[in-house]
Amino acid sequence: MRILIATGLYPPDIGGPATYSKLLFDKFYTYDVQVDVAWFGEVRYLPKIIRHVAYFLLVVRKSKGMDVIYAQDPLGTGFPAALAAIATRKRFFLKIVGDRAWEIAVQSYAVHDGLEVFSKKMGYVPSILVCKFIQRIVCAFAERVIVPSNFLKEIVSNWGVRTDKIEVMYNAFTPPQTNMSRSALREKLGLSGRVLVSVGRLVPWKGFEALITLMPKLRARYHDAALLIAGDGPDASKLLKLIHANRAEPYVRLLGKVEQKDLFGYIVAADVFVLNTSYEGLSHQLLEVMALGTPIVTTPAGGNRELITHNVNGYVVYHDDIEAYMHAISYIFEHPEEARRLTSEAQKSLSKFSETALLRRLSELLHAT
Repeated sequence: MRILIATGLYPPDIGGPATYSKLLFDKFYTYDVQVDVAWFGEVRYLPKIIRHVAYFLLVVRKSKGMDVIYAQDPLGTGFPAALAAIATRKRFFLKIVGDRAWEIAVQSYAVHDGLEVFSKKMGYVPSILVCKFIQRIVCAFAERVIVPSNFLKEIVSNWGVRTDKIEVMYNAFTPPQTNMSRSALREKLGLSGRVLVSVGRLVPWKGFEALITLMPKLRARYHDAALLIAGDGPDASKLLKLIHANRAEPYVRLLGKVEQKDLFGYIVAADVFVLNTSYEGLSHQLLEVMALGTPIVTTPAGGNRELITHNVNGYVVYHDDIEAYMHAISYIFEHPEEARRLTSEAQKSLSKFSETALLRRLSELLHAT
């Protein structure tokens, strides 16, 4: 079997879709599946609309000799990929790791509805309704819709997609490796004291504003505490202004886009990894942190609850609950034996996210459908 992966992200891009697509490209051959990639980055330099037409043509060209087109989102790449599948009469599969229409609504239209409410509601501006409609149409074109968590299965079913068409398939990942000890990494990166690390696209639902607001209070209790935020995005200037307003420049840093191997170094060097998100499908980043052995404090948002169980393999607090973050982070700072227990349990819980399990199940689905 030959499949074409239609993806918006691919290395050197970072993020779950990039990692997932690269895994299929590198290792799916062991299940008698040959893979090629149609990367949206090849046409991203073009003006809007034109780039999507160009991407449609790219997928059509690359689909020659393929059996399946497998899109990694239902909008930016999924819609042109679905049209290409129809035009070339190829089988079409779709993976959904989030609700792009909701992301656009929050970023561009100041929508405050949570994802669960948004997935059922229709009272929005026409451009958002168009995005919601396209997502449903692309799902309708697909033979199967693959999601990485039970939470996302519920969300996609709220769009009107039949539940028997939606397959929950947990993401797999290659456990990251670092060749240096924690102390050596801290020395290399110039880190000292108590270090918090958070990672993600700089967008409202990642909750970085609350973490920055937290830091002066945490700093009053622990004079050597610092926060490092890795990632880029549209909220960068807003976050910089907030850091300045809190006079937090000496101990809060935006690292910008960080290469993956360097990012792993920051995570291993940290005392706590914090993810104050209000929206997650299934966080590939949390899986990597669990494997790297850094204690986690995060929210119960979306698929997080399928990864982290409170007081078992991490601490779970509500989004933007600064007092709860203070308590959880302080407890980890002051009880190193608790940090070791949490990270040990986190590493034990990773077995169901193996590459072998994912590749075998996806192969069975593609061959059986």
